[in-house]
Amino acid sequence: MSDLSMLINGLKVSAERGATFERRNPLDGTVATRAPAASPADAVLAVEAAAEAFRSWSQTGPNERRSLLLKAADALQARTPAFIEAMAAETGATGPWGGFNVMLAAGMIREAAALTTQVAGEVIPSDVPGSLAMGMRQPAGVVLGIAPWNAPVILGVRAIATPLACGNTVVLKGSENCPRTHALIAEAFQEAGFAPGVVNYLTNAPADAAAVVDAMIAHPAVRRVNFTGSTRVGKIIAITCARHLKPVVLELGGKAPLIVLDDADIEDAVNAAAFGCFANSGQICMSTERLIVDQKVADEFVRRFADKAKALPLGDPRKPEPVVLGSVIGMHTVHHCNELIDDALAKGARLLCGGKADSTLMPATLLDHVTPAMRIYHEETFGPVKCIVRVKDTQQAVACANDNEYGLSAAVFGADLARAFNVARQIDTGICHVNGPTVHDEAQMPFGGVKGSGMGRFGGRAGIAEFTDLRWITVQTQPRHYPF
Repeated sequence: MSDLSMLINGLKVSAERGATFERRNPLDGTVATRAPAASPADAVLAVEAAAEAFRSWSQTGPNERRSLLLKAADALQARTPAFIEAMAAETGATGPWGGFNVMLAAGMIREAAALTTQVAGEVIPSDVPGSLAMGMRQPAGVVLGIAPWNAPVILGVRAIATPLACGNTVVLKGSENCPRTHALIAEAFQEAGFAPGVVNYLTNAPADAAAVVDAMIAHPAVRRVNFTGSTRVGKIIAITCARHLKPVVLELGGKAPLIVLDDADIEDAVNAAAFGCFANSGQICMSTERLIVDQKVADEFVRRFADKAKALPLGDPRKPEPVVLGSVIGMHTVHHCNELIDDALAKGARLLCGGKADSTLMPATLLDHVTPAMRIYHEETFGPVKCIVRVKDTQQAVACANDNEYGLSAAVFGADLARAFNVARQIDTGICHVNGPTVHDEAQMPFGGVKGSGMGRFGGRAGIAEFTDLRWITVQTQPRHYPF
């Protein structure tokens, strides 16, 4: 168990009146972390520190920002063992998932460093003689980043790296489920040498989340908000931002479909499906949730996929034996998935492997012959329980893929690439991969969804557009004629 501090204006601080909360390990209930339970007043202090630091940070040159970000990437990567241990203790994540999180997050910081000289504008032809008209991108101000627990290093870093590269200052609100993991991110940025107030870190008890977030969004200095999490909470964040006319980037829930066409390489599709379904026990926004399989190849795919899923090792991620599936985040996930399994079986689905769990160690579970009458067809499981839907042709496969409120990631498998690409174009998601898994992220790509999966894009130049203000500025270079 470890005690944490928050980081405000470069100082390690406690919450108002020394308030704390505990995060317990989901597998055995032992206390993993005791963290400060910030009040709205603490949140305002963090924002004000960031606002004061913005005065100087926004004026720094791109190479100074780049140098500090590169140092932060190295400092983050050096903490890999600490991240792996913290993620296992707080969220039940496996060692490989923790290591992958750090590797990708460090790459995201380095990509952000490369963007510092790409915050560019353009000269726009003007009808006014002698008018030099420019579209210029400038840092927006204080950016509030709210990150979740499921890919905590990747998503915590994503919430702040590009905003910093653009010249903004940041407040990172850590997840109540992994305050120590997110604190390690703040430590890495502090070690890199960012000036006090440029990077601030806040933690809060679950019961105080709404009040703390409301206080920060309402503060005039906060000019951008980015949130990754559930669609339910994302809607609340969006309403709050709308009330204060604050731009917001939302990356929310998903029900990612993986379509297996009748000419697909079955082994390739099975391997991608297993990775997409069961990486981090299915607790990824891009996790494959529905396997939509053409009936001509369904029997072979189902047989081979079930054999692979049955063989995936499950166990306590804190022990030395390697596992693919560790603990899920809590018993609420277990209860939710058990209800979906009962509902599907009662309505005619067939259980291929796994089944209901009585602890947070949930096995890889597959349900075949799932229909729209079943809850699991529509609802996000966010666990290692997946459904197979058999379809008669490509048209029905596309209709099934789009028959959902979500629209984040998707995948299509087929040997005829032109055909598979045309199928991919018809799927209503922000991301789609042909002959690749639904779980795929790269720092330079425009990442985000449509419909209930959110709005706006993280990553690369798309991130620059989200975290800067585009201003029209003119310089009149010769006397101008006026009508009066």
